[in-house]
Amino acid sequence: MSNDQPTSGQPPEDDPFLKKPHEPQPPSGSPYDSAPPPPPYDPGPYGGGGFGGTDPLAGMPPLAEPGKRILARLIDFLIISIPLYLISLPWGGAVEVSNDNNGNDGVGDIFAQTYSGHQLIWSLIGLVIYVGYDTYFTHKDGRTPGKRLLKLRVAMLNDGSVPDTGSSFLRAVVLWLPALLCCPCLWWLINIVLMFTEKPYRQALQDKAGKTVVVTTNGRNTA
Repeated sequence: MSNDQPTSGQPPEDDPFLKKPHEPQPPSGSPYDSAPPPPPYDPGPYGGGGFGGTDPLAGMPPLAEPGKRILARLIDFLIISIPLYLISLPWGGAVEVSNDNNGNDGVGDIFAQTYSGHQLIWSLIGLVIYVGYDTYFTHKDGRTPGKRLLKLRVAMLNDGSVPDTGSSFLRAVVLWLPALLCCPCLWWLINIVLMFTEKPYRQALQDKAGKTVVVTTNGRNTA
């Protein structure tokens, strides 16, 4: 008479009661040791999991390409600046700038710009319009018309949500105040360089101020 049950030794490999090795535990002190926070970008327009492990981009939609960000910003700039310039023409124009060379030529002239009184007034008017434009659309759904056209979105870095009014306003002020009143060429240059070189989120100065990031929408409607 055959005996089908093992009599001694180790249990068979397919024994359901065979204890498995413990799964590796996350390192002590990790912010994800306790109950996890709401996962970034989920639930939300993109789905996917939250940040985890050592990859700061895990669960995040693809970051926006710098070239697309620059083009989207140019589109938004033209949407505002062309009507603003046409409206200002009867009062002498809003964008004429005179260079105070002081005997300097070349690159230095780019950063030595002075505005007449009425041009400064129009610059202030433009500042209010640009800041209001960016604040409204960023808070509405994270997308200005330029970003919508190129399928980009501004999101809070910590959870992927649409920026609140405070973050949207701070982001717009940091972007447009120096660009319109102080050092436009230098400011745009710094921001463009950061879009290409800042790690790991490609944050420009306005992103750092508002704690935001610009990501792609993959054509999905996030409104």
